[in-house]
Amino acid sequence: MLQYTDGEKRYIIAPNGLQVGATVISGDSVAPELGNALKLRNMPLGTTIHNIELQPGQGAKLARSAGTSAQLSNKEDRYAVLKMPSGELRKVLIDGYATVGVVSNSDHSLQSAGKAGANRWKGIRPRVRGVAMNPVDHPMGGGEGRASGGHPRSRTGKYAKGEITRKKKGSDKLIIQRSNGRKLSNK
Repeated sequence: MLQYTDGEKRYIIAPNGLQVGATVISGDSVAPELGNALKLRNMPLGTTIHNIELQPGQGAKLARSAGTSAQLSNKEDRYAVLKMPSGELRKVLIDGYATVGVVSNSDHSLQSAGKAGANRWKGIRPRVRGVAMNPVDHPMGGGEGRASGGHPRSRTGKYAKGEITRKKKGSDKLIIQRSNGRKLSNK
């Protein structure tokens, strides 16, 4: 929890290594130190950042999950090039704000629910594998014994692996290199 100088309290996504009682500042002419938020244009290259705005003033959208961060790799006239947690190289408007540091609680992904009931408390229902179903229920169902149902598919019969499922978006032109290493031709 953060306490402002006027006494107001708010929660922030805390960077790893931020101590209780530390001061964090947000603004244009702020030093790029742990926890400070500033515009991408004022950060040195190679800075590890999180809480990144896609559009200036819109609020943080990128690199907010536990243990994640992006790296500022280049600056061009209107854009900053970031290496995202997925490995994707992407352009973001240089006037957007970001926070310096890596998001804390990196061990979050290592937590185990402990029992099936713990997930039920969260509203997550059990998953039944397609191979365990009958042929009328799933394209991979049926067969004698443990015979599998061929290639992995969805319930509707679409292949589940290898097919590109990402929809085309307007921001695709800002992606320089996808996470799979494929370079995109910017048109």
